[in-house]
Amino acid sequence: MKPAQRRELFARLAELNPKPTTELEYSTPFELLVAVILSAQATDVGVNKATRRLFPVANTPETMLALGEDGLKEYISSIGLFNAKAANIIATCRILLEKHHGEVPRDRAALEALPGVGRKTANVVLNTAFGEPTIAVDTHIFRVANRTGLAPGKTVRAVEDKLMKVVPPEYLQDAHHWLILHGRYVCKARKPDCPNCVIRDLCAYRAKVGRTRQRKPPGRKTRG
Repeated sequence: MKPAQRRELFARLAELNPKPTTELEYSTPFELLVAVILSAQATDVGVNKATRRLFPVANTPETMLALGEDGLKEYISSIGLFNAKAANIIATCRILLEKHHGEVPRDRAALEALPGVGRKTANVVLNTAFGEPTIAVDTHIFRVANRTGLAPGKTVRAVEDKLMKVVPPEYLQDAHHWLILHGRYVCKARKPDCPNCVIRDLCAYRAKVGRTRQRKPPGRKTRG
């Protein structure tokens, strides 16, 4: 994909959704960190159902630690891998209190040192909570980047590194959200909605089907 096509791709996604954001519900960096840890191999919808019950009871490292693993499990048992996630969250709370004065660090190395936090989770927190221009490559972004020809790569890290180089600077801050939402609702894994895709004519996907819908200015804001 040529630079002009990449800029046009993001311009169209930005027109449809000028202020994209995560679909995880949170109000503080700590709540976001917990929600992202819980979201591994789980849906945002499922995580939100759990955190709507959890956060009114415990939404700081102190109150979460007071719950303990068993107490936390009562709130997140509907989420996959909840035993391991409970252990990681409680251990993370302890580290935040002991090493970071109870605050979520705005530093990649410090974030990745927390139990249950890898590069992708760190990227989400840095981008969404702190406004850093990072891109957390999940299955949706990996698929969209490869399928469209935007930033093809054989590994998640290869795609991330390439996206960081090729996304126009003015779109880098929100690129993470636009690509996730596009992959979640339009460029779906099994049956991409090519006829209703606003970037269809820019896409390198050879199996595109259906007609290209004439693109019109959005009548209302959409989430993806």
